[in-house]
Amino acid sequence: MKKQFLVGALTLAMVGAFAQAPQKPISYSISFPNAQHHEAEVAMTISPAPGGPLVLHMSRSSAGRYATHEFGKNVYNVKATDSNGRALIIKQIAGDVYQIANHGNAVKVSYTLYANWTDGTYAGIDQSHAHLNMPAVFMWLAGAEKRPIRFEFQDLQKYNWKVATQLKHEEANIYSAPNMQYMMDSPTELSDFKETHWNVTNSDGKKERINLTVHSNDDQGTIDNLGQMVQKVVQEEKAVFGELPTYDYGEYTFLDDVYPNNAGDGMEHRNSTCIVDAADKVAGNEIGLLSTFAHEYFHSWNVKRIRPKSLEPFDFTHANMSNELWFAEGFTQYYGELLLVRAGFHDVNEYGATLSGLVNSVLITPGAMKYPATEMSRKSVFTDAGVAIDPTNYQNNFTTYYYYGGAIALALDLRLRSEFNLTLDDYMRSVWLSRGRVMKPYTVADLQTDLGAITKSPKFAADFFDKYINGIEKNDYEALLAKAGLVLRKRAPGRPWIGLPPDFTGGRAAILRGVGAGYPIVISPVKNTPVYKAGLDAGDVIVKADGKDVTDAASVNAVFADKKPGDKVTIIYNNRSGQHTTTLLVEESPALEIVTFEKTGLSLSANQKAFRGAWLSSKVK
Repeated sequence: MKKQFLVGALTLAMVGAFAQAPQKPISYSISFPNAQHHEAEVAMTISPAPGGPLVLHMSRSSAGRYATHEFGKNVYNVKATDSNGRALIIKQIAGDVYQIANHGNAVKVSYTLYANWTDGTYAGIDQSHAHLNMPAVFMWLAGAEKRPIRFEFQDLQKYNWKVATQLKHEEANIYSAPNMQYMMDSPTELSDFKETHWNVTNSDGKKERINLTVHSNDDQGTIDNLGQMVQKVVQEEKAVFGELPTYDYGEYTFLDDVYPNNAGDGMEHRNSTCIVDAADKVAGNEIGLLSTFAHEYFHSWNVKRIRPKSLEPFDFTHANMSNELWFAEGFTQYYGELLLVRAGFHDVNEYGATLSGLVNSVLITPGAMKYPATEMSRKSVFTDAGVAIDPTNYQNNFTTYYYYGGAIALALDLRLRSEFNLTLDDYMRSVWLSRGRVMKPYTVADLQTDLGAITKSPKFAADFFDKYINGIEKNDYEALLAKAGLVLRKRAPGRPWIGLPPDFTGGRAAILRGVGAGYPIVISPVKNTPVYKAGLDAGDVIVKADGKDVTDAASVNAVFADKKPGDKVTIIYNNRSGQHTTTLLVEESPALEIVTFEKTGLSLSANQKAFRGAWLSSKVK
């Protein structure tokens, strides 16, 4: 606690001391003499340096990520010198915080960065590329958040690299950012990527350039083809809002990195998005990759400009909690998939499978049945790529706000269409004009007000928010989907189901297998499943089922393959307290699926056909 207080006090002191200093750039230089071992050398020059102690941070969180990630763990060899190269005393006062108490007018801080995780949160360096998420790479000076930033990227010719970024290109290998927030929001890819681009004429007649850069094992023709596909998605998204955002410097850039050992991710930014695919190449995988493109590009309106007040400004020193992620991420999840249908990349049958995931998330998961969307949003500080060694019980107390919010968006879209002759597009456009375009951060109450305004029914808006967003009631999805000629039904009626948790072969499973023969349960079962009701839990090792020896998930499932819902099966299992016997009652899975009327043999009425067409057809004029 004392250390935290000291850092806070020094930071406040620095704000006051720096207020009178000239706003000259803080400069960074990054080089890669040891790229084959995933290291970079970073130098940060502060000139002029403000008076008083300097407090330098490595970030603990990253724009677009809501949990903490402790980027300071991969920084070492931290040194400080003055303008003459003389060593200064730099003291590590917290895991990710350094202090220089005594210094002159200019200070240079240098350190080694280790980076070997290519995704949207961390950084990855090897001889093929430097994939840089800025909070994971660059220290920053407390109190200097408004100073402009200058970057110099070294070794580009050595590795035959180019620069893809939303940073402003000044000259040669020099780039800039107007302030720290923009810098942190500017992922940068240094590699021999391939590129294609096109112009989009905005509603005001101005043209904005969209760049697609892809670092992958593909030829230029493949990238050009992917660009044409992404261009269709961009046009459909523009049609939702009626216009593109005004991108800084007139450009938006997709940064795509494709390689099998990538972590896989998508991360939105103000004028770019970082997309990381764990595939061998783009060719043959285009349709599968488009989902991330559609989702992340929608964020250039929803999140980066239609901005939750709880995330403004973003704090890089701790987790950033928000009540609004059901809208920021969930509504984006809904649109990302819907727009692929409108753009012609998926048909209604494929879309039904997507909608099934959304509806199941709110109707049958324990988290959604017990907790509102706002509370699930707040859990992002633990669940948004958060890392934990100890087991969690998220399967019973958390439903992802991506799907929870996506299901709410689906219901609201269908209700607006059927009850008000409006669409969710109309609502999103209204929120864009009142909040996003003018960069006026919103709260949950603001979103309710906007819904009341567009429907001209504050009562409907209040009821919807009270029940489905702040409360845990669920919309009537069966009736709503029927309006578009879609059937919500049981996925596996009459088939046996026991709700066995996923099978894992490493970690705790290996430890539990060492306890003795049998099938170990590694993850706690979901509540209300037959396995849970039978009293089985993580740490138990099933040795017999229905009198048969079992050794793995397949042998357990084989026992139940010919059972029927209502059958009772005796289970013998071991745990630390000894051997136990329980009775498991076989049930029918609660999982649902959404299929077309046509697939079930039902006739599609003219009204249903028109409703479906208005919902799923292209809006590009």
